[in-house]
Amino acid sequence: MSAGFATMSVASILVETARRMPERVALVVGPTETTYAELWQQTREYAGALRERGVKPGTPVAMLIPNVADFPRVYYAVLSLGGVVVPIHALLKGKEIEYVLRDSGAELLVCAAPLLTEGAKGAALAGVPVLSVLLPDAAPELPPRLEDEARSAQPIETYVPRDPFDTATILYTSGTTGTPKGAEGSHLALVEQVNVSLLTTFDMKEGDRVLGALPLFHTFGQTCTMNTVFRAGATLVMVPKFDGDTALRVMNEQRCTIFMGVPTMYIALLDAASRTPERPPLRYGISGGAAIPVAVITKFRESFGTEIHEGYGLTETSPVATFNMVGVPPRPGTIGTPIWGIDVEIADSEVSDSIVLLPTGELGELVIRGHNLMNGYHNRPEDTAKAMVDGWFRTGDLGRKDHDGYLTIVDRTKDMILRNGYNVYPREVEEVLAKHPAVSMVAVYGVPHETHGQEIIASVVLVAGASTSPDELSAFVQEDVAHYKYPRHIDIVSSLPIGPSGKVLKRELVAAYVAAADQPAEPAPIRS
Repeated sequence: MSAGFATMSVASILVETARRMPERVALVVGPTETTYAELWQQTREYAGALRERGVKPGTPVAMLIPNVADFPRVYYAVLSLGGVVVPIHALLKGKEIEYVLRDSGAELLVCAAPLLTEGAKGAALAGVPVLSVLLPDAAPELPPRLEDEARSAQPIETYVPRDPFDTATILYTSGTTGTPKGAEGSHLALVEQVNVSLLTTFDMKEGDRVLGALPLFHTFGQTCTMNTVFRAGATLVMVPKFDGDTALRVMNEQRCTIFMGVPTMYIALLDAASRTPERPPLRYGISGGAAIPVAVITKFRESFGTEIHEGYGLTETSPVATFNMVGVPPRPGTIGTPIWGIDVEIADSEVSDSIVLLPTGELGELVIRGHNLMNGYHNRPEDTAKAMVDGWFRTGDLGRKDHDGYLTIVDRTKDMILRNGYNVYPREVEEVLAKHPAVSMVAVYGVPHETHGQEIIASVVLVAGASTSPDELSAFVQEDVAHYKYPRHIDIVSSLPIGPSGKVLKRELVAAYVAAADQPAEPAPIRS
């Protein structure tokens, strides 16, 4: 039950900007430009069709759409009707899509033509009707086209007001342990995230052109890029499928001023930059999603002449919780300070049923409270109770806070390696390896070992044209880390497994290593 009479809607982000600056370009996708007035008109038409399909306040609607104009059209159309948006990762398979549809209670799936093979399969398994977008032609055996239904429907006039704490989105966590959980984001958390980002966190305004390469089904791309760009009245330049050469070419052509990405995207941009001298007029970059090596920040500054500002957050925190604020020189290696209105502290990770805060400088678990927290995990009160303790969200990330309030992430609690009773934090070792001039990307992880408990392994991707050996890399890392921390086995690989949100999938590296070993518990050391 509402505690008051205030209303709020994420849909207002598009509506208000379309009213204030209708002729400004909202979207660029390839050669096509769409103004704010056009985008809102298209959204109103889509919403009219969805309303005739029975979408109303509280109706969950799933969407499986890549980074094209139909993503914001469908997203804001559902929210305009007061519905709940359930974005689905574009790389999921039919059974995984079925799970999200069933778990969220989605009553409809809007699916882009290129993703229909798996999308329609998942919808059929879940018994959920499908509407298509981007299908070139209608056909009896294919799902009906939303574009056709929108043409014959009456467009909505404006958006439905919602209670600030009503759920706006259900975003599914990656499910590294157990099945994915749906984090419910409120209208308040999502709108306030955007307002705080623009006022005191980022420096974004009308006239900025932001590359939209982050997947919009993910919280980083959806909130920090799309919603924030539209709230500012800036222009979102979309790239449907990211690769470094394409992204750099588009940024040069479109004169992009801000880039947002995960560390793997920055590494790909640096690789692309080695093949062309042309650079976009970037004012700064924003990095999140995973820790970015300081060596990558340094190389980017040298190549692009600008800084990367690193932040930190999770799906459950809408997402940004801390940031190296634009306008203040960033501190590489840190995730900055808490954003306005958010408390981020360090708690004892060993105490599960209460929050015991630790003194400044001590290592512990990051805990967060403030306006950015989720409503909870969808239909999972027990999981919500484990994550939300004493009003704080437990992140599962280990870190420290210094006397200036700057936070440093050491690692995920689940990624920590325990070798011979000593804690080894993969990120610390990765930072050292990333400094080697031949190294482009690196992932350090632990595998089971009979004698040591876990053994330390590194998978390394080299810079194009560079050469080195595992022995040389081992000697390099041993110069800077204690004997118990260095990787006992280094694999030089052509690529690392990357998930839909751009993170390295360490669990796949562990599984592959264990499967390849004759005796999984005995990796062959390089040297003792």
